Amino acid sequence: MIRIQVPATSANLGSGFDALGIALTMYNQVWMEESDTLEITSKDEVKIPTDESNLIFWVARRLYEECGHKLPGLKILQKNNIPMARGLGSSSACIVAGLLGANRMLGSPLSQSDLINLAAEIEGHPDNTTPAISGGLVASAIEGGRVYSVSVPVSEKIRFAVFIPPFELKTEKARAVLPKEYSREDAVYNLSRSALMTATLFSGKTENLRVAVQDRLHQPYRSGLINHYDQVFRISYELGSLGTYVSGAGPTIIAMINAADADDFRKYAVAHLKEKGIEGWRFEILNANSHGAEIVIE
Repeated sequence: MIRIQVPATSANLGSGFDALGIALTMYNQVWMEESDTLEITSKDEVKIPTDESNLIFWVARRLYEECGHKLPGLKILQKNNIPMARGLGSSSACIVAGLLGANRMLGSPLSQSDLINLAAEIEGHPDNTTPAISGGLVASAIEGGRVYSVSVPVSEKIRFAVFIPPFELKTEKARAVLPKEYSREDAVYNLSRSALMTATLFSGKTENLRVAVQDRLHQPYRSGLINHYDQVFRISYELGSLGTYVSGAGPTIIAMINAADADDFRKYAVAHLKEKGIEGWRFEILNANSHGAEIVIE
């Protein structure tokens, strides 16, 4: 049996709408082996599909078919630490687990580049799946059905304070509130800040982050879908956030903070949420993951 460990991912980072993504040190674990039947179980209390609609199985079978093989069944055991429909790449983690596991069972016929391209084709965009595979901060674009991407490490000065609400927000709903067209001014506004974000996270020039997260393309339209949006943003900046943004389509909110301030930020953030009556939110402080998904033979 093989074990695949896949990191959570955070897309957009404010200004980098559908272009930037980062891998984080929160992980799903998937154990997988070939079988004549389909057997899917969970190591935790998260409800998952146990039939052929299970995304990990569906993706694994897709890769087998792409390589000219049939997949009669699988034994799959899942441990789901990445919360579903929260903007932290839970579906991308399933896609990547299915692809990496199936590829290994077939003797690794596909390269990392092949896997990145197929993952983006299945997901519909590369901003979560690519960093889940390659790790780090990833800038990506699709041209002619192929993903062009660069992964760079994130400065050790920066940590990611993650505010995860107790409610889901489906990507389809978050996309539906966006306008069909934007002004040139708004496009340039985001382009300049997304370029600044990439250089800043790589270089550690943290004073730029408050400007780099600024956005006119998606967050202003999605804020009304996230309960306590204004309060959580305000709390994060009062506690010294370098830059706060909605992770992916939301509803998770992430504050980038100085690594040296992580312990104090954790203590006071939890206290402030309680004081403001913001209940049920999960809070984590994470690092950037530099290497992406991993496979372990067990």
